[in-house]
Amino acid sequence: MSMNRLWNIRNPHQGPHTKILAVCSAGLLRSPTIAKVLTKDFEKVNCRAVGISSEYALIPIDEVLVQWANVIICADKDHADFIEENFNEIDFSADVRPLITLGIPDAFSFSQPRLETIIREKIKTLQEDGVLTLE
Repeated sequence: MSMNRLWNIRNPHQGPHTKILAVCSAGLLRSPTIAKVLTKDFEKVNCRAVGISSEYALIPIDEVLVQWANVIICADKDHADFIEENFNEIDFSADVRPLITLGIPDAFSFSQPRLETIIREKIKTLQEDGVLTLE
């Protein structure tokens, strides 16, 4: 890891916004749609989209990105399992760095209206249940 990337985790110019890492398999369809919806619907979020597949992801997940995030939102359980297995030294407890799974199958295209609706419904439920706090 370069020192510049590590420094950027704590770069104060990012502001106080909640840093959300959206995760799917390749970082091309579901996770960028999650990031798009959150950025559009909430003023105080800073979102990035990544994929867990080192073979297919344009931006593969790594320790720097996981450490950067205040919240990690996974499209499905396989992504959360991958993160827990590969970044097991990081605390994913609800009060430190929540690791949230939306349960969205890989059956949508980027920004598909039905996918955006599902994301909004799931985020609303997480907020109502007190699992996720966004402004």
